[in-house]
Amino acid sequence: MVRVLFLGEITGRPGITCIKNGLPALKKKYDIDYTIANGEGMTGGFGIGRAHAAQLTKMGVDLITGAEKLFYKLDMVEFVQKAGFILRPANYPPQCPGRSYRSIEIKGHRFIIINLQGNALFPRQSIQNAFSSIDMLLKKLEEKEPGAIILLQFHAATTAEKKTMRFFLDGRAAAVIGTHTKVITADEMVSSSGLAYITDNGRVGSFLSVGGFDPSTEIKKLRSQLPVRSQECWNDGIIEGVLVDIDEESGKSVGIHRIMEHVEITAPGNANEADSDNPGK
Repeated sequence: MVRVLFLGEITGRPGITCIKNGLPALKKKYDIDYTIANGEGMTGGFGIGRAHAAQLTKMGVDLITGAEKLFYKLDMVEFVQKAGFILRPANYPPQCPGRSYRSIEIKGHRFIIINLQGNALFPRQSIQNAFSSIDMLLKKLEEKEPGAIILLQFHAATTAEKKTMRFFLDGRAAAVIGTHTKVITADEMVSSSGLAYITDNGRVGSFLSVGGFDPSTEIKKLRSQLPVRSQECWNDGIIEGVLVDIDEESGKSVGIHRIMEHVEITAPGNANEADSDNPGK
């Protein structure tokens, strides 16, 4: 059996601290073979810088995915072309730098991990249809690497789009793991054909927060409608995600389990981690 950990979106320095303080013990506890993380919110909650990407791999993450926020930091545009451990979505235009999937060997079996972005509620981006794109890519991969076990991380804004993808790939993939909302859902399941699914695998960062951000700042934004910048929050660190168990002989998933591990984190400068008005600025 191969056990893959899909971590939720890492949000700011609190998320990085959760990885640093909690991931080694988590990997040992659950005997994890491979770790995938949505890292596009690592740098201040908006984007991922080159230094943070490299730091994450040193902390035990094997593969980083990102979507609409991946290129918010300009140094990622050049870096992603060199970093095989970072995936941009497969339905981005051909001119976009970087790779959309990674082919690896785990316990003597071939796995292909694909990153894909949904179309709904991303009006500022012009990307290809997610369903057409994954269909064409899988047909190419079937010829190029027949028998490979397919794992998909699907970054989409709506539940309906992610649920539809689960049915679309049933029998063609071993996992469809949803990301984006940063709130872990309770609908994890394995289909009769061996596809593991969850609508959203949550976040890594502050649990008592608004998507990893300071609640008081988010309240001000919604009450005033002013473009106030979100601030990171250090309240109650947590690592959320899912463990997917895959029978490598059949290429089918046999289990999926939610992970919600609380981790002790402290804001820089010995600030009180329970003080959401002073989130480690």
